[in-house]
Amino acid sequence: MKITFTQFLTLDGVFQAPGGPDEDRSGGFEHGGWSVPYGDEDFGAFIDEVFEQADAFLLGRGTYEIFAGYWPAVTEPDNPVATKLNALPKYVASTTLTSADWRNTQIIGRDDLVKDVTALKDRPGRELQMHGSGNLARSLLAHDLIDVLHLLTFPVALGTGKRLFAEGGLPTAFRLARSRTTSTGVVISTYERAGRPEYGSY
Repeated sequence: MKITFTQFLTLDGVFQAPGGPDEDRSGGFEHGGWSVPYGDEDFGAFIDEVFEQADAFLLGRGTYEIFAGYWPAVTEPDNPVATKLNALPKYVASTTLTSADWRNTQIIGRDDLVKDVTALKDRPGRELQMHGSGNLARSLLAHDLIDVLHLLTFPVALGTGKRLFAEGGLPTAFRLARSRTTSTGVVISTYERAGRPEYGSY
């Protein structure tokens, strides 16, 4: 399987707490829920399209706890996100989580996250999908383990918050595979990993 990563970002690169005020207040973050005003049919159609390609999910602990607190109660058979999340294998990366009660969930990464994730990628299938889980994504980007990034850039800048591409990250080049814009101005860009950056001068 290839790892595909879907992340909501502000113009200044913040991924923290897009879905609600209390989603993640760490560091005194007071801007939670910044993505909500921009939801529309274009946004929903893209999310449905992404989930159709999933064969398994890889989540960080925070995202797992948010998802597990909501999606198991969504049982409508025509909801493509709920049906996929509730039925497919889920792997939560954590060194502290002691149990994972959501059906088909396994805890990984206690001893060697890179080894465990590499083993998952070696399994047959289409996409091992990551949604949210920005802290986990930063760790995996540092080891070239994420193959495709779906970055949804919202037309808002916050000035504070956790950023996906933090200082000290691994220099990486990407190829833009597709880009579209929703009716509310969210730019959805799909990037494929393309090795190391090349440099020159003008």
